[in-house]
Amino acid sequence: MSKNFELLRRAGKAEVLFYRPNGDRLPDAGERVQPDREAAREIAKAEKAGVPRHGLDLTHDEAAKLVQRVFVFSNSHAPRVVVFSSADERSGSGEICFRVGEILAAQRSGSVCLVDANLRAPSLHQVSGVANSPGLTDAMVKSGPIKDFGVQIGNLWIVPPGSPQAVPDGLFASGPLRLRIGELRKEFDYVLIDASSVRSSGDVVLLGQMADGVILVVEANSTRRETARTAKETLEGGNVKLLGAILNNRTFPIPEGLYRRL
Repeated sequence: MSKNFELLRRAGKAEVLFYRPNGDRLPDAGERVQPDREAAREIAKAEKAGVPRHGLDLTHDEAAKLVQRVFVFSNSHAPRVVVFSSADERSGSGEICFRVGEILAAQRSGSVCLVDANLRAPSLHQVSGVANSPGLTDAMVKSGPIKDFGVQIGNLWIVPPGSPQAVPDGLFASGPLRLRIGELRKEFDYVLIDASSVRSSGDVVLLGQMADGVILVVEANSTRRETARTAKETLEGGNVKLLGAILNNRTFPIPEGLYRRL
């Protein structure tokens, strides 16, 4: 039971964990997060439509909570450049990054840019429906404003992964990438970067050192506790700030009547 996050969740020992950048610890692992009223209504509708209650996806609700708890501050301490990375290869950080970007763009007045730096398994361009190039890798070997390598969808900008053949050696440790991240920071109010999993490479540590911190994505039904702990230790060992964690595809196996009273 201790090896699976879903089993821990059922035991009440693994929920979505967040802490603000100026905090010194994660909330207690036993602290439970309940869906808000709007999410409860959507869940009730889904149940009426015949969606099995154990299969209800509350990822959007968790992404909305993340925006409120990590990005919304009354002062200047809110992170502006944030990396999203999964603990393992199956945790869906790209989808979470995109959903958070959409919510952030809708709720905040500033500009938002999503960057697909997961060159091993890029997904942001697929989730958003844009071409995969030109993009980040092209911006490393060509001159021009960073917006020339991006696509605008409303007030949301997306920089795709770019051409595979344009990937320079040592991309994530390069000076040009650091300069481009700095340019993105100046050009946009919020920059969300999807990176490869912590387990698969050291790219996320290098990116995290250029950013304000990392959001770790774990999968409710498959990420092992040891894997999540190792990812956390890897980030901390690289002096990367862990801004929070989100449990992807978490479900609430609660009857409709209870949801209606939330």
